[in-house]
Amino acid sequence: MTYESLLIDAENKGLRVKEKKLKYNLKGLYKNSKILIDKSIETNVERKCILVEEIGHHETSFGNIIDDNDINNRKQELRARRWGNERLVKLKDFINAYNNGVRNKYELAEYLEVTDEFLAETINHYKRKYGTYYELDNYLIYFEPNLGILKLI
Repeated sequence: MTYESLLIDAENKGLRVKEKKLKYNLKGLYKNSKILIDKSIETNVERKCILVEEIGHHETSFGNIIDDNDINNRKQELRARRWGNERLVKLKDFINAYNNGVRNKYELAEYLEVTDEFLAETINHYKRKYGTYYELDNYLIYFEPNLGILKLI
């Protein structure tokens, strides 16, 4: 999924997306069906990772969650991030990458067109959700100690 296709998806959900210089080191912001992406972000890969989380807020959050001292706000932030993780990186993508010769996390981030940070968060999300490994289509996807794929016979 590209940044452009994600923009179309946002538009289809009735969201308006605008790039604008943001303050306070914010990279993205969602409010009332409007998404702002920091204009200073240099790559579409990073824009895509920010945009998917902001769409996740539209899909999963409610109210003003700016105050990150509030535990409920942090939970909503995490829920939106996890939604975005699963939206951009499916478990099957790990298997496809393996079958296409991808052998390390840097190659994987490039293959999936996500940032290294987004990939690390996604792997941690799946590890929390499924534990050490997950079996899918005759493959074991290991999340710990490092991401790995094992084809079952």
